[in-house]
Amino acid sequence: MNTERHKDHETHETHEAPRNAVRPARLAATAHDDGVDAAAAAARRLIAALLLAGDHTDADMTGVAKQLHAIADQLEAHAPAREERMVAMWRGEGITRHDPVTGPENALAPPLALYGKDDGSIEGTVTLGLPYQGPPGCVHGGVSALLLDHTLGVANHWSGTSGMTAELTVRYHRPTPLFEPLTITGRQISVDGRKIRTVGTVSAGGRDCVTAEGLFIDKHLPRPR
Repeated sequence: MNTERHKDHETHETHEAPRNAVRPARLAATAHDDGVDAAAAAARRLIAALLLAGDHTDADMTGVAKQLHAIADQLEAHAPAREERMVAMWRGEGITRHDPVTGPENALAPPLALYGKDDGSIEGTVTLGLPYQGPPGCVHGGVSALLLDHTLGVANHWSGTSGMTAELTVRYHRPTPLFEPLTITGRQISVDGRKIRTVGTVSAGGRDCVTAEGLFIDKHLPRPR
């Protein structure tokens, strides 16, 4: 059983997470059919296709590599300065488009779409393929932890009090399958001063595969300006 922990020792009076908090209209950015979203979706398909083809293929992988480098050269030649791009990424408030879990601009993201529920929890469904493999035919444990860390953070945002991860305890109950719909959930359970406690699950076929308990601190880094 694997766990990841960071400790915080403050104590405050405890109260339940607010149910009447002001809530955002959306919990993840909507993907567009053009622009960088479409290019990122094509890149996801490419990554999966490369893993599926492997070395045992008649495809000209050397030629493919040259084409991909040419595309990367073109993108880098027309990209803004990193500092300018960081400002653009963090413009506005709330939902981002670049994160590695829900971000439609990020080819590493599945991406996972998350939705708020009337009971205060959030939920999303995603099917993961070969790029996310750890054990044979199963999701890498680090990928499950990534999905849960992000989902718990979004659950806090949905409940109205959010912050940064201070401690994440992840428990692996059974292998998480690839190529099957996975349900990811998150729910804020309490706010204690600056401390926020949140729980979540990754399940398949109605059975929990991974569960997590998170401690978050009501603090945020300044956005690039």
